[in-house]
Amino acid sequence: MSAGAYEMKGPSAFAGGSRRMLQLTRILAVTEFKLRFFDSFLGYFWSLLRPLLFFGVLFVVFNEFVKFGGGAKDYPLLLLNGIVLFSFFQEATTRGVTAVVDHEALVRKVQFPRMAIPLSTVMTAVFNLALSLVVLLIFVLASGHAPALSWLELPLLAAALVGLACGAAMLVSALYVFARDVQPIWEVGMQALFYATPILYPIERVAEHSTTAAHFLMCNPVAVVIEQARHALIDPTAPSAADAIGGAVWLAIPIGIAIGGCALGFAVFNRTAPRIAEEL
Repeated sequence: MSAGAYEMKGPSAFAGGSRRMLQLTRILAVTEFKLRFFDSFLGYFWSLLRPLLFFGVLFVVFNEFVKFGGGAKDYPLLLLNGIVLFSFFQEATTRGVTAVVDHEALVRKVQFPRMAIPLSTVMTAVFNLALSLVVLLIFVLASGHAPALSWLELPLLAAALVGLACGAAMLVSALYVFARDVQPIWEVGMQALFYATPILYPIERVAEHSTTAAHFLMCNPVAVVIEQARHALIDPTAPSAADAIGGAVWLAIPIGIAIGGCALGFAVFNRTAPRIAEEL
């Protein structure tokens, strides 16, 4: 057997088994999270300060000057909710683009489960998300909202967003190995997705001008999570994700996109994993 043929059958995405892969995913994620704030004066508080500073700037600009809020109830909480959830998705996937290439030394290890690399990137972002959600809940309580049973939806919504981020991270990290254009394309795509998601504006304001446009925007799975989180956590009178998209049956579109995206990401990464080392 030639060396090239051997490399084509190199370590798979789950080399060593799924249990070992999950263990290494946790180790890589914890290590990355600790190293990110090593020798930092504020340490882990940066995880909280960054979304809060971003929220402060956007709130002043889009509520006081541009008036994107449109008189929406609890607009500051609407904005913070969107920033926290979208920032997680953006961080997990943007860092996921270069994750495999950045860990080239690990990729070349014999029997290293390569799937652990993009998943550890998402898990590191999950740690930041957990801290940010605590801050969001504090702001919600401080605004006079009492805990409700609908708050139990939040862990499920966060889990759905994590699953979507895993699929996207697997896809872009695998594609980046073969095409470096993926990074700028994804960064531009994230910017477009940010403005196409009801973060700076309430979705009902879009519906006032065009229900078709509102329904189209809600086909985005990230928008579904953010809008449903707003409905469950902040304002029960706000449209739920089902209401915003035009009925529960239409939720099949974003759900299908999310499941299809995750399946595609897994399939692409799993197929290309044995060839990653020779491409680096």
